[in-house]
Amino acid sequence: MKVSHEAPIPYMKQVRGLIDYDYCLPHLLDENDDYLDYFIESKEMGRYIIMDNSLHELGEPYKAERLWHWLHYLKPDEFIVPDYWQDKIATLVSAKSWLKRNYPEETTPMAVVQGKNEIEARECYRILRYQGYEKIAFSYGADWYYDIGLKTVPEEIKANKYVIKAHGRYNFIKELYEDNTIKKSDHIHLLGCNIPQEFSWYKDMPFIKTIDTSNPVIHGLAGIKYNDWGLDDKISTKVDKFEGKDEHWETAVYNIHKFKTFLPK
Repeated sequence: MKVSHEAPIPYMKQVRGLIDYDYCLPHLLDENDDYLDYFIESKEMGRYIIMDNSLHELGEPYKAERLWHWLHYLKPDEFIVPDYWQDKIATLVSAKSWLKRNYPEETTPMAVVQGKNEIEARECYRILRYQGYEKIAFSYGADWYYDIGLKTVPEEIKANKYVIKAHGRYNFIKELYEDNTIKKSDHIHLLGCNIPQEFSWYKDMPFIKTIDTSNPVIHGLAGIKYNDWGLDDKISTKVDKFEGKDEHWETAVYNIHKFKTFLPK
């Protein structure tokens, strides 16, 4: 698994040497010259870049004309086409439309599974594959993950929604793999996380190729150090709105290194 950790803009260059690739939020390319300069430099360095569509940060995909502009300007290695939160139909319509566009030669489009329940999400994955997407992402925060997660969490932690939802995403992906909806040769990206220890559960799942999460950086810069088992709670914030404190930088570095220990060997 290749991992990227988004960081507040003042810390991006410090984090770059600790991650496998860069993860771009396109709305920030328009809002901040330092952010744009970072990705221009990363491109010149030959670093691998995945560009998002900023749904998580904005509540809706970034403006299509600006996405298209930055896609052709930056020419990322992968681009997550616009998806719509827990809306299967809008996501599939968008995915079909964006797949017909002319991408830079070096860019591969990626789609995201969406739906208001497990049945819709399962169908969304099948249709995205049928449409021709070679790589598909799963978000970390779907509301219905909670119900699936409740099936497997121990009784003593059933009050912890973050752990439960992490179990939900894992359980769902595991079910798709076991019934051969997801195949070993598929390519999957995991968008974000509630708790870092979730990734230790994805053993013998070679189809998970990339992960992005700001979790270790955000918590570190807030002075929250990972435990040996990970986290029991989570700061609910978005990386483009979080500032952090320099005094906690070493904790962020510790968390980044600790995060690696949760990845399957």
